[in-house]
Amino acid sequence: MIPPRLKLVLDEVAPIAQSLVASGFRAYLVGGIVRDQLLGKELGPKADIDLTTDANPDQIKEAVGPIADALWTQGERFGTIGIKLGEREFEITTHRGEVYEADSRKPLVQFGKEIAADLSRRDFTVNAMAIEVGQGEPRLVDNHGGAADLHNKILRTPLDPEISFSDDPLRMLRAARFIAGYQLEPVAELVEAVRENASRLEIVSAERIRDELDKLMVVPDPSRGLWFIVDTGLADHFLPELPAMRLEQDPIHHHKDVLAHTIAVVSNTKPERLVRLAALLHDVGKPRTRAYADHGVTFHHHEVVGARMARDRMQALKYSNDDVAAVRKLVYLHLRFHGYGDGDAWTDSAVRRFVRDAGDQYERLIDLTSSDCTTRNKRKAARLAQQMTDFTARVEVLKEQEALDAIRPDLDGKAVMDYLGIGPGPHIGKALEMLLEARLDEGPLEPDEAYRRIDSWWASQQPSVSSDS
Repeated sequence: MIPPRLKLVLDEVAPIAQSLVASGFRAYLVGGIVRDQLLGKELGPKADIDLTTDANPDQIKEAVGPIADALWTQGERFGTIGIKLGEREFEITTHRGEVYEADSRKPLVQFGKEIAADLSRRDFTVNAMAIEVGQGEPRLVDNHGGAADLHNKILRTPLDPEISFSDDPLRMLRAARFIAGYQLEPVAELVEAVRENASRLEIVSAERIRDELDKLMVVPDPSRGLWFIVDTGLADHFLPELPAMRLEQDPIHHHKDVLAHTIAVVSNTKPERLVRLAALLHDVGKPRTRAYADHGVTFHHHEVVGARMARDRMQALKYSNDDVAAVRKLVYLHLRFHGYGDGDAWTDSAVRRFVRDAGDQYERLIDLTSSDCTTRNKRKAARLAQQMTDFTARVEVLKEQEALDAIRPDLDGKAVMDYLGIGPGPHIGKALEMLLEARLDEGPLEPDEAYRRIDSWWASQQPSVSSDS
C-alpha cells in the first residue's frame, strides 16, 4: 500500500514516467525519495527525486527530451541524464551497478536491464527500495526488506557487506551518516566488514570522502557516526587526528577524554558545516602539546599547533581555500574568549580586537566558544554561559556606538599621503597600522586628532626616513 502522501511526488514524476513507458521502457522512483517518503518527510522544493529505468542514456534523452524544460548530460557516462520540469530537477539513471577494481579510485559502471539487480547493488536496504510508476497503480519493489529495516531502525546491506563495500568503499563512511542521521543500528556483520575493509577507503578520492564527511557533519547530531568511524578504524585512513585524541587529559585525575569532549562540542554546535568542522578539529593540537606539570596536564599553545594541523588535514581532503582559512581561523581563536569575566575586566580595546580578529567568522566563533563548554559542573557551566551572554551584549552595544564590523583607520592611505606630501611606500602602511592600533585602543578619532597623531608619529620616524634616503 503506497502512502497517500506520495501523491505529490507521483504527480511530479508522472510526465517523465509516462514518456518512458510510452517509449517501451519501465520507470521507477528510487533511493532517498522512497526512503524519506516512507518516513513521512515533507517534499521540499530542493528534494532530490531520482528515477531508474531499463532505457540506456540515449533512449532516456529521446524519450524525455521533448517534455524537458532543460536537459543535461554531465553524468551520461555513468548512465545519468538530468532534466528540469518547471522548478524541479530530476535525475534519470539506467539500471546499473558500480564496482571498484583493487587499485582504482573511480567506479566501473555496468548497465543492466533488471530493477532487482540494480537494487541489490545499492548501499543499504533502506535505500534499496523502488516504486514503479507510469503503469497503473504504483508498486513498491522491496526485495531486501528495506521498509521493515527502516521501521525497526536497522542498517544492513542488500548483499553481503563485504560485496557491497567492495563495490564502493565510500559506503563504509556513508554508513556513519545513516547511523547518525537516521538513528539506525548497524548489524554486527556490517560493523565487522567495515573493520576488516577500512583500509580500502584509501582508494577513494579525497573529494568524495570530503563530500561524505560534510554530509555527516550537518546531520542534527553526528555523534554516533563519529564514534563509528573511530571505533571501526575508518578515521585512521582519512582523519587520523580524530582517533589520536582518544586520550585522557589527565591520566592521574582521569579528566574527560579529549575525543569524547570533541564529539560533544560538535553535537553542541549548530548543524552548519564550517562551525562543525572547526568543532571537530579545534583540539587536534592537544596530543602534540600534552605535557605534565605539578598541577596536572597542560596543552600550552594547542590552538596554534591545532590551526596548522587543521589546515594540513583540510588541504589533504581538497577543501577550498576559503573553507580552510575559515576553519583555521576558528581553531586558532577558539580559546581567545576564555578569561572574559574572570579577574581583570576586558577593556573596550580587547573587545574590539576580538571582533576585528574574528572578522566574518565572528558568529561561528561565538557558537564554537559557547559549545566548547561541556562541563558537568552546573555552576561552572552557568557562569560561562552568563559570561558569553554579557560579552555578546557588550559587543552589540559597541556596534551601536562604532562600526565594529568594519574597523578601519580613521584616515585612509590617500589622506595620509596628501597630508605628508609623500607617495606610496612602506611608511604609509606603517602610518595606517599606527592609526588602526589607536582606533582599536581608543575607538574612533576625530579628524583633527587623527592628523595630530600623524604629525607626532611622522616626527618620530624622521631619523629612519633620513637613513633610508
